[in-house]
Amino acid sequence: MKYYIIAGEASGDLHGSNLMRGLKQVDTDPRFRYFGGDFMQEQGGELVMHYRHGAFMGIWEVVKNLGTISRNMKLCKSDIQQWQPDVVILIDYAGFNLKIAEFVKKLNIPVFYYISPKVWVWKESRVKKIKKLVDRMFVIFPFEVDFYKKHNYQSFFAGNPLIDAIEEKLPVLPDEKLFRQQNNLPENPIIALVPGSRKQEIVLILPEMLKAVERFPHYQIIIAGAPSMDEAYYQPLLQNKKIPVLFGQTYALLKNAKAAVVTSGTATLETAILNVPQVVCYKAGNITYQIGRHIVKVKFFSLVNIIMNREVVKELLQTDLYNRIAAELEKLLHNESYRSKMLDDYKELKSICGGSGASRRVAQMILTELTGIKNNINEQTIHN
Repeated sequence: MKYYIIAGEASGDLHGSNLMRGLKQVDTDPRFRYFGGDFMQEQGGELVMHYRHGAFMGIWEVVKNLGTISRNMKLCKSDIQQWQPDVVILIDYAGFNLKIAEFVKKLNIPVFYYISPKVWVWKESRVKKIKKLVDRMFVIFPFEVDFYKKHNYQSFFAGNPLIDAIEEKLPVLPDEKLFRQQNNLPENPIIALVPGSRKQEIVLILPEMLKAVERFPHYQIIIAGAPSMDEAYYQPLLQNKKIPVLFGQTYALLKNAKAAVVTSGTATLETAILNVPQVVCYKAGNITYQIGRHIVKVKFFSLVNIIMNREVVKELLQTDLYNRIAAELEKLLHNESYRSKMLDDYKELKSICGGSGASRRVAQMILTELTGIKNNINEQTIHN
């Protein structure tokens, strides 16, 4: 089968690579063409455009870059039409991908969605468009099945692929002694800072994190560098502080950290799966925040709390972040019962997420559904 996959940011790149790995296990001759990133490139196929050229966050950033977005969309449509895949698989990235779905539908190419847009957070009206344009929806959170069922739309859940991604890498991650040796680190216990993968996030959130950890001088502070950035981008934000920025080592960093400060997103779930006590924070531009607080509907904004439907990790949003981060870190580092409760909740979280094997299971579901659609088309052609 010929699979055209579209991922527009770092988490989509990770999920896309896991899906490609699963499809290679169940399809005897899979061929891939995609918008994605470094992880997807590791699985082979043809990269059409790297997500770093189109990942814009926030209303104002999108408006400023409408020209770039329009050019990217034109490239994507033209490439799909020329390659004629058996299926187009969309990964999150709703603003771009739903427009692509509308185009692909007119070409009579099946449209599958893997990693649902977060319509349960805002823009619930998009469900109508999804029902019209998307032939099959594959979700990674169990509560999403009930959400779509409420809208009379069937979705498919096979588990969360992050568990696979992490379990696959755990055996080769360095222990604490080796991790320190490899990165020339002292013996101080580690606090990990995970400030996000997009420029706008990093600029707004990393300074708050850095100010908060000034209160913990006896800890080694380490920043997880985003795969789409280079070290030069971080240096002005560090203001001459000698804090390491490590690239391609986020799982190793988290595995060996005493606690983590994490920007809301996929990284919160990764941190939980790796059993690291964390505080979650988020900060948007003022315009985006003022608009968003009137339209976002959910009780929680971190994936950990959304999945568990209760507060497992502390969520801090927008104002006075560094003071509140520091207060929460104090508890995570020095209150043993507080830490233990969070780690116990993480065990329940992993069970709810469906255990290991999700990538292969969803790949098999995609291949089965796609084969069924193609067989139905062939039968209709014969009868006609």
